[in-house]
Amino acid sequence: MKTSNPVLSRLGQAAERERAAGYGPNGPAGQQPGYGQPVYGDAYPTATGYPASPPAVRPMTLDDVVVKTVTLLGITGISAVAAWNLIPAELTSAAWIGAAVVGLVLGLVISFMRIANPALVIAYAVIEGVFVGMVSKFFQNILGYQGIVLQAVVATFGVFFLMAVLYRARVIRATPKFTRAIISIMAGLFAVMLINFVLALFGVNTGLRDNGAIGIIFSLVCIVVASLSFILNFNEIEEGVRMGLPQRYSWTAAFGILVGLIWLYIEILRLLSFLQGGDD
Repeated sequence: MKTSNPVLSRLGQAAERERAAGYGPNGPAGQQPGYGQPVYGDAYPTATGYPASPPAVRPMTLDDVVVKTVTLLGITGISAVAAWNLIPAELTSAAWIGAAVVGLVLGLVISFMRIANPALVIAYAVIEGVFVGMVSKFFQNILGYQGIVLQAVVATFGVFFLMAVLYRARVIRATPKFTRAIISIMAGLFAVMLINFVLALFGVNTGLRDNGAIGIIFSLVCIVVASLSFILNFNEIEEGVRMGLPQRYSWTAAFGILVGLIWLYIEILRLLSFLQGGDD
């Protein structure tokens, strides 16, 4: 099965090797089995001498991805609520920045790993829960935007389900050109945000995250790109299922959706604060 995604292509080849290793019609070395030798292919010998089904790597399904995604969202939500209630208000900024840095590093590690690691993905959900909880507390309790968190949550999942419907109806397709464009724009946006974050640490205000024309336009661009990134996630999941990737890769797929949801939520939260007025 061919795909325009090079990462999925490599994973698909690896999955094919896993399924084929030792299970070929002529055994692991391609030799014909002799009398009394184990028979490979459709069966393994048992203690009674009769064949039994060989162990198989269960392929990933859409249900696997849904379950893992809901699990990660639940962990993130619980972590966010715990952070909101347990971390003192005076430590909000420190916890926010610390969780953001740790989450960024952990996210990059997970993204560049070729094998899904459930423990790391769950740890990422916990850290991002702290980040989301502190950001939400900052906007609603400290800045005083009452009801903004619920509005942002509803809007985030509303956009997510809208993109799912558009993808399902093939209104928006993850063509190679579309994929390259979204990935390039995302890389550019993250680079700009990282530079802006570093400059802010040294007291330099670019106005990119303030309540003004530049800040509003930048947030709108981020919301649009974050929304379109779900199309890439849906396409990768669909191709992964079609290619028969092992079940453990459903954690990677769920991780990708979680990253998009958190990014979209933060951008919507910020935009809503701009629309309600005030400068954070």
